[in-house]
Amino acid sequence: MAVGHSVDPAGWRVILDEAVTRVADRFVRAEPRRTVGQFVEGLLSSVERKTCWSFAEQAGYDDPQAMQRLLRTAVWDADGVRDDVQAWLIEQLLEAP
Repeated sequence: MAVGHSVDPAGWRVILDEAVTRVADRFVRAEPRRTVGQFVEGLLSSVERKTCWSFAEQAGYDDPQAMQRLLRTAVWDADGVRDDVQAWLIEQLLEAP
């Protein structure tokens, strides 16, 4: 049995939301804050081709502009996001049973 079959989707939503909340202050504007969670969800999805188009469609957008803006022009602190995710992940691992 594949690991993906034993994962509770609602549980993953909580984890993803918590991670996105953790890094939200690293994004200057609200739109990239919202889009980053959708982008990560696309990366983690089972969609065969990982593109801005496929991520946008999954998130309910008509076109890939929001995803492309996140990667191309959004102002955010990449090092800060990395540090926040690393610290959050360590906390999660230390709390794991």
